[in-house]
Amino acid sequence: MKFHVLTIFPEFFRGPLEHGVVARAAESGILSVQVHNLRDWTFDRHKTVDDRPFGGGEGMVLKAEPIFLAVESILPEREAGRKVILLSAQGRLFDQPAAKRLSGCEELLLICGRYEGVDERVAEHLADEEISIGDYVLSGGELAAAVVIDAVARLLPGVLGNEDSAVFESFTGEDGQLGVLDCPHYTRPAEFRGWSAPEVLLSGNHEEIRRWRGRAAREKTARLRPDLLEKMKVAQS
Repeated sequence: MKFHVLTIFPEFFRGPLEHGVVARAAESGILSVQVHNLRDWTFDRHKTVDDRPFGGGEGMVLKAEPIFLAVESILPEREAGRKVILLSAQGRLFDQPAAKRLSGCEELLLICGRYEGVDERVAEHLADEEISIGDYVLSGGELAAAVVIDAVARLLPGVLGNEDSAVFESFTGEDGQLGVLDCPHYTRPAEFRGWSAPEVLLSGNHEEIRRWRGRAAREKTARLRPDLLEKMKVAQS
């Protein structure tokens, strides 16, 4: 799979993409990440990518022209399996089912918003999807792009050492639906500062362990994210 990132701060990605599973997957050839500088598609002496918004207001807005030129150059053929994603606070919330869906693409081009926003014509006529990683505002889409790349990459075959790691974890439900949180995990020592790991996990009885993990996962979800259980009820009704 190939990721493209369009940004005015290409040096930002030297850190997030050079460590962990994404870096290992890139080294093994499972995926590649190409970071593109939006300023390369400008023609004035100052390499201007932004301008004041029509109608007035605070801040600056990323211009449509350099973004259109960049995307059309990077992905000249927009066919199935190649998607352009605009990262912005106004987008649809990114979740595990979205990550699973995007992991089936051949190429993803992530446009990193900046300043007060991006010319709306990019969302209306260029991007296939507009995505937000949460209901809050970031200074730019670079952090969001790194999050999307990591979440999608770890679902690709061969990226994780243990394929089951991407199956038995939080938010992974049946048929791609949103699931419950992962169950609590413990490791050595069995007792730490007077707090003991559940005896069932030390029993060696795999069936009992499986049942305990299912109950514990639902209990933790009810305590921390009851909204997930409500969404599951709605989906099943």
